[in-house]
Amino acid sequence: MILIRPKVTIGICVKNNAQTISETIKSIIKQDFPRELIELIIVDGYSEDATLSIIKRQLKNSEIRFKVFREKEGLGKARQIVVDNAEGEYIVWVDGDIILSRDFIKKHVEFMDSNPKVGIAKGKYGVLKGDEHKNLVAFLEDLEFMLNTQNEGEVNDKVLATSGCIYRVKAIRQAGGFDPLFKGVGEDMDIESRIRALGWKLCVASAVFQELRRKSWKALWNEYMWHGKGGFQLYHKNKKILISLEIFPPVLLIKKVEQSVQAYKKFRQKRAFLFTLHYFFKRVAWFFGFLSQCAKIGQHKL
Repeated sequence: MILIRPKVTIGICVKNNAQTISETIKSIIKQDFPRELIELIIVDGYSEDATLSIIKRQLKNSEIRFKVFREKEGLGKARQIVVDNAEGEYIVWVDGDIILSRDFIKKHVEFMDSNPKVGIAKGKYGVLKGDEHKNLVAFLEDLEFMLNTQNEGEVNDKVLATSGCIYRVKAIRQAGGFDPLFKGVGEDMDIESRIRALGWKLCVASAVFQELRRKSWKALWNEYMWHGKGGFQLYHKNKKILISLEIFPPVLLIKKVEQSVQAYKKFRQKRAFLFTLHYFFKRVAWFFGFLSQCAKIGQHKL
């Protein structure tokens, strides 16, 4: 049997995602895209739960080619393992807590094929319905990401990150790949800035996906504390990336109030007006994470 070279590599970097990974894998298996043109590369950060066994069980009879790697060095290293082993022309990054629409890969590939100067394209966030939509924390988190990706086309002032994105492998390799020194988050903003600096375009495309959100304020706080710690490492590598309107809350006040009004008009729910407070709650958590790393470095110097 002659294997056809895959067009798309799906990269999944996971750790302890047993509660959500099943829905993620199901959405990949259901993709309206030729199986022979897809490969899946999973990099597991030595999960302590059933994440890896769930993935293998679901993919066993899926007809999708997949490879599994393990690493203990962090997200930068995990993403680069995917890049180093990818045979596809594109990499679609799928986190262990997102659900792809059935035509997600098809739309992304068509967009990239039609726009050869685009290095990265982000999918549009959809809002989950049902019980997920009833939870206040999850609802408000959905609003922010949905509003930030509602307009398709080229973007110059947004961080696209990796989740729900398609990356052109050529652009990744031209930029020198992911920095393996990034242990936590920040590896995506780092390579994104380098890809943009090379002249590649960054866009929001029409492919839609949803994310299974945190459902408590404590979980949300911990998540953005973690983002803040990653931001500290990014700041020391490239200060210009973090000195932007998206990082400093005072500059964003008017924008966030306007977005809460947009959200209310769309959903007709008064809780949408909590959107601004929700955003600043996350920013405070981010800064606490950032400052905790500053203090940690200071103690080491002493």
